Amino acid sequence: MSEVVDAAVEALSKKLAGGFDGIAKFVIKGEGAIMLDGSGVRAGDEEADVTLTASADTFRAILEGDMNPTMAFMTGKLSVDGSMGMAMKLGSALS
Repeated sequence: MSEVVDAAVEALSKKLAGGFDGIAKFVIKGEGAIMLDGSGVRAGDEEADVTLTASADTFRAILEGDMNPTMAFMTGKLSVDGSMGMAMKLGSALS
């Protein structure tokens, strides 16, 4: 398991303490994937309603509040595959 993924799981677990209403996946290029669902946050690479993909630097900036998820998407630093509504809901939860 990647240190980046481990740190991201920990940070996301704090931000989404009550779990997430849906199934989302973050893919961190070159590091691995993280699953978010009603039971919480964990490392994993399973089917999801929405998949968000970004570099480790972009993902870290979003988690630390240095980059707005919507701006990351609009500037091409974050790609979204699947439910755009769920991606927006997740973006709000991370802000």
